[in-house]
Amino acid sequence: MAEAERMIGTPDTPDAAGAGPEQSDDRTPPGERPRLDSVAASEKAPAETPSVAEPASGAAERSRGRRRIAVLFAVAAFAYALDLISKIIVVAKLEHHAPAKIFGDWLQLEVIRNSGAAFSFGEAYTVIFTVIAAAVIVVIMRLARKLYSLPWAIALGLLLGGALGNLTDRIFRAPGVFQGAVVDFISPKHFAVFNLGDSAIVCGGILIVLLSFLGLDPDGTVHKD
Repeated sequence: MAEAERMIGTPDTPDAAGAGPEQSDDRTPPGERPRLDSVAASEKAPAETPSVAEPASGAAERSRGRRRIAVLFAVAAFAYALDLISKIIVVAKLEHHAPAKIFGDWLQLEVIRNSGAAFSFGEAYTVIFTVIAAAVIVVIMRLARKLYSLPWAIALGLLLGGALGNLTDRIFRAPGVFQGAVVDFISPKHFAVFNLGDSAIVCGGILIVLLSFLGLDPDGTVHKD
């Protein structure tokens, strides 16, 4: 009987009979690998999302900053052109003539040459005011690099346009470079004579004070003291 079992090849112990199936269970079936890889890839996917979103957010911020700078220079160009053209017209038509009455004695157009600051103040300090106007322009140009607020862009544009208008007079009008007299022509009753550049500067200054009071910074952030 033992000889017959040896010839048939019957295993002597149960362990020998179960060895084959146990070895095959320890192996990872080839068909399971794609499933495990896909799970690992899905787990890594959220970690890669911030790296994609971050450049997109930075590009949006840069684009918004460029639009605000464009607004600043557009407002400045408009204020400067309006001031320059109005001065050319009134000098050609009204200088050395009687004042032109707009609303009786309450508002007239009368050309005067102002060597001082806005509204004819400080006429003995022409050079100093010229340097101040140039410094204001430089400061505004530097602020423009960090500008993300639309109201600030408008305010700084008004300041820049008005300062450029009066600086042009200081440089190119008589009696000489950096000593030129600014052309003023808007003459309200019981008030100083001024020009459109002065008006732009005052409006821009008032807007800046208001924005500062509201806690809005040029970079678009809002703070509360």
